[in-house]
Amino acid sequence: MQNNNRYVPISAVTRYIKRLFENDGNLQDVWVKGELSNVKLHSRGHLYFTLKDANSRVNAVMFAGNNRYLNFKPEEGMHVLIQGSFSVYEPQGQYQLYVRTMQQDGVGNLFQAYEALKNKLEQEGLFEPTRKKLLPKFPAKIGVITSPTGAAVRDIVTTIKRRFPLAAITLYPVLVQGPGAAPSIARAIEQANYVNKADVLIVGRGGGSIEELWAFNEEIVARAIHSSQLPVISAVGHETDFTISDFVADLRAPTPTAAAEMAVPHLDELGDRLFQRNVRLKRVMKDYLSVHQQQLFRLQKSYAFKYPTQLVKQKEQELDRNLDKLKRTAESFVGQHQNQLTLMKRQLSLFSPAGQLQKANERIVSLHKLLVKETNRHVRQHQTDFSNKISRLSSLNPLAIMDRGYSLTYKQGKKELVKSVKQVKAGEALTIKLKDGQIDCHITGTEASLKND
Repeated sequence: MQNNNRYVPISAVTRYIKRLFENDGNLQDVWVKGELSNVKLHSRGHLYFTLKDANSRVNAVMFAGNNRYLNFKPEEGMHVLIQGSFSVYEPQGQYQLYVRTMQQDGVGNLFQAYEALKNKLEQEGLFEPTRKKLLPKFPAKIGVITSPTGAAVRDIVTTIKRRFPLAAITLYPVLVQGPGAAPSIARAIEQANYVNKADVLIVGRGGGSIEELWAFNEEIVARAIHSSQLPVISAVGHETDFTISDFVADLRAPTPTAAAEMAVPHLDELGDRLFQRNVRLKRVMKDYLSVHQQQLFRLQKSYAFKYPTQLVKQKEQELDRNLDKLKRTAESFVGQHQNQLTLMKRQLSLFSPAGQLQKANERIVSLHKLLVKETNRHVRQHQTDFSNKISRLSSLNPLAIMDRGYSLTYKQGKKELVKSVKQVKAGEALTIKLKDGQIDCHITGTEASLKND
């Protein structure tokens, strides 16, 4: 039985091949040429066609976002220069060319020169927005650099006279196409800056092919525009035509007529704007005066304007009261804090090292006196107890009885006290202890006493 896990869907293979195309830098920016075939413009604006040569052909598509800038109509059998990328159209598993730009073959070298100069000047910073100059709002003098016989100069002059007849127009006639056109345009820009007889310059011409517009793609013209101290409006060809001058100029106009409209305001619009601002100013001034008149009326009716002397006296009395209040408050504040300071000094003296030492010494003296007093009392108490005990011992001492004539009899040689005649017999030796000594004797006889004696 075969293992189905080894097999993958065809869509996965197609997707894998598409990724190979998209990750290959050589296929993502290609420049190719060939002949158009099967040209079809879709209703949505996308252009589908086949690009072929003698040995091969490939399907191609140019989306509406790119083909709207074409300045020619692609037709069957037309030879073109194309810049784009290759990828795979997954639903059909076919690779095709995705076109970004297209030029008719024969102008391909010009297009490459255009791109090279554009990249060079862009890297030098000639296109930077920060270096572009602002156009004056109300130019009094306008310089027009174009052909004196073309339709462009008529459109520019007519538009300026219609919109802003107050502006003076100076024409700097130049060649706008051919070998000497670029130097002619550059010299006119330099001359206009030298004489300084214009507030803004309009440089341009009417529409044409890329060869006819090429003078405005020359480096000498671009650098002349960049060096101009006067603001420059570039007005070359139609809206879809882009030249190097458009990128370097301070402002790009899609047509010469539009350049004239950008250069000057419309006098009627200025009149309307002035009228509206005049009305607005009057309304604001009226509201301002009304508000301040009401404020003045309230002030005139106020107590201060009617009775200024009384108001001053009243304020003086209030000032006196406030001064007295301030003085009392200050005195109370000072007195309160002086009391606090005195208390704190007293507390500080009590808790100072010297004060603590003095209190400790006083306590030692007091405790010493108390100790002596208690010691003496204790001694006296024990002396009394001792005397009492001595007296009791003395009264119980057998020797004390001897003072009254009593004696103690012991058997001689023994410590046995003789308390009865039965303890002795005739002939035994006895020792009789008296108060002041002892007597050694022998028993000659004994005689017992009667109990009832």
